[in-house]
Amino acid sequence: MNNDVWPMVHAERAALIEDLAHLDDEGWEQPSLCEGWTVHDVAAHLVDTARTTRLGFVAGLVRDRFDFDRQNARGVERERGASPQETLQRLRGVALRRSTPPAPLDSRLVEEVVHGEDIRRPLGLTRSYPPEAVVRSLRLQVRTPASFGGAKELTARVRLTVVDAGLSIGDGPEVRGTALSLLLAVSGRRVAPEELDGRGIAALVTPRR
Repeated sequence: MNNDVWPMVHAERAALIEDLAHLDDEGWEQPSLCEGWTVHDVAAHLVDTARTTRLGFVAGLVRDRFDFDRQNARGVERERGASPQETLQRLRGVALRRSTPPAPLDSRLVEEVVHGEDIRRPLGLTRSYPPEAVVRSLRLQVRTPASFGGAKELTARVRLTVVDAGLSIGDGPEVRGTALSLLLAVSGRRVAPEELDGRGIAALVTPRR
């Protein structure tokens, strides 16, 4: 994938930093959409993923015996500051980085959009994401295997109809929704019942990080 993804990634990081800058300590400790993680934890995870290099990712995965959850937990522990402001400063410090693990570059965009919603939704915050950023993220998720956090196997069983992008993906019982709602659903996030419609909805409700 071309490097044109980086301006979109950097824009999402900047927007999230702006939202986090207005939070009080209570907001930082709110549970996020990631099971077991607070808003503060997700922010620390984003610092960690922004710092991740190809070599560092592989070395860390070997150290953690190929356990992605353990690797993620270790990253949160490493990058979570002693205070929300310290973590926010770390997030500012990595906002323009272009490092990446051995994965498609659009995975950096998935990280920012999905985790941005992991933080914003529990706090009652909204963002009007650029449509291209959300659609590109959705396209990557539906061609990425579940073992890597995607939904490739899912779209062999359902058809996703993106009502705000004139797009249909997959084959099977239909699920209709906006690109953002479908992206969250295929990424294992719970969305409000009114956000989705169609006979294939039941296949989308499997929470995961």
